[in-house]
Amino acid sequence: MEKIPILKMGKYLLVTIQVDMHDRLAMSLQDDLTEKIVLYNARGVLIDISSLEIVDSFIGRMLSNIASMSRILDAETVVVGMRPAVAITMVELGLDMKGVKTALNVDMGMKMLDIFTGKNDEQEKLNDHSEE
Repeated sequence: MEKIPILKMGKYLLVTIQVDMHDRLAMSLQDDLTEKIVLYNARGVLIDISSLEIVDSFIGRMLSNIASMSRILDAETVVVGMRPAVAITMVELGLDMKGVKTALNVDMGMKMLDIFTGKNDEQEKLNDHSEE
């Protein structure tokens, strides 16, 4: 079965979707990603969809679900590389992508993750010192 690679980059996971997503592949990605968030104790997930030319309502909901599941597992999610036509289609479909943060490109997405997870790292340092 086809799988989308999930790369570990420090405290983040990077997913670059370079194939057209079908429903089964989207569900597999969702399952694999949640497992890897727990396995690596990831603080953030960056999903690059710049290669996708079409995002249907199922894929849009799947991205929203991934963001929700990630938050429950204490990781932030940023979707990057959305093409203008994809954004227009999502609005026309009525997908509000509730809870999904977006950035124009991978660099900006990584900066967003640094900002969103920075407070968590500072809190961890405080907790580590208070246990001594």
